[in-house]
Amino acid sequence: MTVKQLSMPELVEECGRLGIANVGLWREPVQSYGLEATAKLVRDAGLTVTTLCRGGFFTAIDPAERTKALDDNRRAVDEAATLGTDVLVLVSGGLPAGSRDLHGARERIADALGELGPYAESHGVKLAIEPLHPMYAADRCVVSTLGQALDLAERFPPHQVGVTVDTYHIWWDDTAPSQIARAGAGGRIHTFQLADWTTPLPEGVLTGRGQIGDGAIDMREWLGYVEAAGYRGAIEVELFNDGLWARDGREVLAETAARFVEHVGA
Repeated sequence: MTVKQLSMPELVEECGRLGIANVGLWREPVQSYGLEATAKLVRDAGLTVTTLCRGGFFTAIDPAERTKALDDNRRAVDEAATLGTDVLVLVSGGLPAGSRDLHGARERIADALGELGPYAESHGVKLAIEPLHPMYAADRCVVSTLGQALDLAERFPPHQVGVTVDTYHIWWDDTAPSQIARAGAGGRIHTFQLADWTTPLPEGVLTGRGQIGDGAIDMREWLGYVEAAGYRGAIEVELFNDGLWARDGREVLAETAARFVEHVGA
């Protein structure tokens, strides 16, 4: 999604040119190009799909909506398995229209995980709950901290449910380093994502994720936390940014790779 202006073949070609061996995919562009076609494209290019994003949106109260969401998440698990990744990232969902019950919404997430966890395990896929910054709690994700994400995940085996550690969403939280250690001790860090915090935020705030090095987050500090917690997996860069999307995607991808080396040192 960092370079969503590139077609799937263009993305794969540029990753090869830049020596990028791993790619995190989103369901919408995969579905647009075709699931089987995408799987073949990345496989033939020697690319490893690190994660598929996203499943989730589990907080509906209406039974029909809940059933629809669970069915869609099963499809997402199937898609992840086809693409060869063992991690499906979850954005859990916001408050249903007219509701102010955060606790009830979180319990419905737990109920959904109880149904999906065994299904995902049977397909070799792990579910990774991503806490989102509290500004998204009403409409996108009632799970706002790593602590809340782990409280949900720890109801299930770590090979079924873990967490996503995303700098953009947790950098402000003084408890996050200790929660990363908690997640690592339990084998529950399923993916690590980077984006910087820049201001002012755009209208709607969804596309405010800044290029690495442009904002307030010390990326090496957060890398240190996840490494100390035992994480040795891939590191993703996930940027939703209208300014970046308006530029040439090849240029943005090359810039992002260079910023990664500069600010993460890997």
